[in-house]
Amino acid sequence: MTQATSRHRGRRRLTILIYAALLGTGLVFAALLLATGSMKFGFIEIARALVGFEENHRLLRVVVDIRLPRVLTAALVGASLGVAGAIFQSVARNPLGSPDILGFSTGAATGAILQIIVLGAGATQIVLSAVAAGLITAFFVYGASRRRGSAEGPRLVLVGIGTGAILSGFNTLLLVAGDLDRAMAAQVWLSGSLMARSWAHVGMAAISLGFALPLVLIFLRPLRLIEMGDDLARQLGVKVEATRLTVMLAGVVLTASATAAAGPIAFLALIAPHLARRIVGVSQFHIVPAGLFGAALLLGADLACQTAARTINIPIGLATGMIGGIYLLFFIRSRQL
Repeated sequence: MTQATSRHRGRRRLTILIYAALLGTGLVFAALLLATGSMKFGFIEIARALVGFEENHRLLRVVVDIRLPRVLTAALVGASLGVAGAIFQSVARNPLGSPDILGFSTGAATGAILQIIVLGAGATQIVLSAVAAGLITAFFVYGASRRRGSAEGPRLVLVGIGTGAILSGFNTLLLVAGDLDRAMAAQVWLSGSLMARSWAHVGMAAISLGFALPLVLIFLRPLRLIEMGDDLARQLGVKVEATRLTVMLAGVVLTASATAAAGPIAFLALIAPHLARRIVGVSQFHIVPAGLFGAALLLGADLACQTAARTINIPIGLATGMIGGIYLLFFIRSRQL
């Protein structure tokens, strides 16, 4: 066995251990969330309810119909945002290239707010409006950042920041000028929440992740080459703009569906890929670990919010926003930006 082969096997074992640790952490958080609430149940009772061996109808109602959809929505939304963040950071070749900063999350929120305030709330319509507005925002940012046939990373980030600022102002205008009851409903939605999630939310998030993740995995190698520079990628046979547009569309679908399912969850798409890179290394593909980190982080944040709810009710979106803001300040200071 050569030294290179030995190092490769060691790196592979470490990667498997990291994946197992992230999955284990997420499962622990999920189990604790299923046991958290005003009604207390033991883990054995919960396990029996999940596998169909429990006949207590109240337990089945609480665990299977109320708590389990919330847990699965949190896991799927977190994974979607983690993968989306990794996509945009790779495409933009910028550690700040998350959907929050690029304006895509704000664009998806604009569609949802328009649906709630102007057209009237409806779960399916909110989802469709969020996805459509997210895609329109992505096309605009991509088109406005193109120069000489290429959407370069720095321009993509700057155009995204400007677009997000405009849309944020427009969202505020809608809230101020709209019907009071609908504006209050939209404001509650904007805070980001996992309360009252249903199996419809789970299905929505699962379908988008099931569609987008395999597509991104197919483009992993060309995406990795694009990170090294457009010119080098073209010399190696990569269709740079086609690849960039395809994975961006996948990332927008993930961002918009996650936003529609849980409202805006700030900064999670920024933090999860950073942590994945720190753990698995910059030389490794970090799309999947970013998704695992995103799921574990959102599950952990929801557990913390539910625990703190005994004294103060903190919406999950506001909690991740505060934590993400602190992380961003630390990141900028550590990188001396």
